[in-house]
Amino acid sequence: MPFNVHYVGIMLWLALYLPRLPLEVFPSLPSPKAIVSRERVVVADRAASSAGVMPGLRLAEAWAFLPTLAVQQRDCEREQLALTRLAYWAGGFTSEICCLPPQTLLLEVAASLRLFGGATALFERIVSGCAEQGFAPQAALAPTPLAAQWLALAGDNEPCLDSAELPLRLGRLPLAALDFSPQKQARLGSFGARLLADVLCLPRAGLARRLGPAFVTDLARALGDFPDPRPRFVFPERFVERLELPMRTDNAIALGFAGRRLVASLCGWLAARAEGISECRFEFAHERSTEQRSATVLALAFSTATRDPERISRVLIERLQRLELPAAVDAIRLRAEAPEALPGRASSLFGEHGEGAGGDSVAALVERLQARLGSGSVHVLAVVAEHRPENASRRVTSALLAGERIATKLFADSRVSLKESAPRPLWLLARPQALRETAGRPQCGGSLRLLAGPERIESGWWDAAEPDALGDVRRDYFVAISIRQEWLWIFRCRAGWFLHGVFA
Repeated sequence: MPFNVHYVGIMLWLALYLPRLPLEVFPSLPSPKAIVSRERVVVADRAASSAGVMPGLRLAEAWAFLPTLAVQQRDCEREQLALTRLAYWAGGFTSEICCLPPQTLLLEVAASLRLFGGATALFERIVSGCAEQGFAPQAALAPTPLAAQWLALAGDNEPCLDSAELPLRLGRLPLAALDFSPQKQARLGSFGARLLADVLCLPRAGLARRLGPAFVTDLARALGDFPDPRPRFVFPERFVERLELPMRTDNAIALGFAGRRLVASLCGWLAARAEGISECRFEFAHERSTEQRSATVLALAFSTATRDPERISRVLIERLQRLELPAAVDAIRLRAEAPEALPGRASSLFGEHGEGAGGDSVAALVERLQARLGSGSVHVLAVVAEHRPENASRRVTSALLAGERIATKLFADSRVSLKESAPRPLWLLARPQALRETAGRPQCGGSLRLLAGPERIESGWWDAAEPDALGDVRRDYFVAISIRQEWLWIFRCRAGWFLHGVFA
């Protein structure tokens, strides 16, 4: 089999091997602790390991070493769910992801290098982000997926970016650190091989006869001499993820840290699908008690579709500060079942990045104000086809937090022309304020000087007889300036002069 033709191209693989995943999926298990399967220890935490509890030890012997050892049966289903949640999160870096149960994730990151500042910066960011998600990975970067896997298994985290370096980098790996079967390990040991370099020096034909052609093919794939296609992870249509808390809590604000982990996974899932959300829902599951309680639901909604984790987290924290929990919470579930198309955004001319670079910064501000002040305290103005100023606009109560979406900018009815015959102030008084008149001139802290007008407004005869209706008005409006240089909107009618609005 030839070993001199390379199929690697420009691919670059980052492997995340999670040796402590069986432990990490049980965050509430007290230390010292260990995970067991078939009465043998699979993995133990640092406190248990320091007492002599090692993988492969019988459970009875482990308890003899450490009577206070807390044990839990291995749960492969939990591990698979955790690996899937990590794959969602990794979607924020690349959509080319391979899940290799039970404990490995592969990311093809060649196309992401420029976006994240190069291989070293991307590698460090993924590793640190993985730790923030609650996992302790052994990570490796290599031009082939199998080489990245083997380097990660051996704990070699020095990036390998050139396929020409693979024979040297892989050759120094000890065979005992790789995932070869015990039979292959024993056979290779009988050849006197201790490092992978010892194996690479052996004749390929002889290796194929003694260990099978699949073993030789794996060596070729690791070195980039043979193609190694991998099935890609398929991101589901809906996001539903659950996270168990390390300990129960009845402090709503303390839930923000765990909530951020779920938000990071959600945003990775959205990035991989080039989508955003306008609403999502947190469900806080309460501890079991004699009285069964349903989960506390916290719905978040946004003015515009987003996948910005900071924006979502800010609204979550604001809402949690006002949330009262009926009982302690031991798990959180996040649902996002209606994603919307959301392509990538370009940076602005002056260096603002992400969604905040455009009008979405206003939307984020409105969402945060609503979360802090309540949805009824923040509203939108809508223009109405009406001449009387009191009726020319209406307040639209924004119910974003209940799931309704309303634009966060002033909007106009398509039937209303925005071209007015005279300027209109943004601030109208709730009721027109009567002004004194001296020698025929209106007074407001002194004599007013009329700058523009009059503008005759006469309208409303049709509702004059209705209760609480404004009725017919006949007014002449002027723009005036006060001695304090205030620009005012005033009118004169049969009852005299009135102040109705302020420009600025």
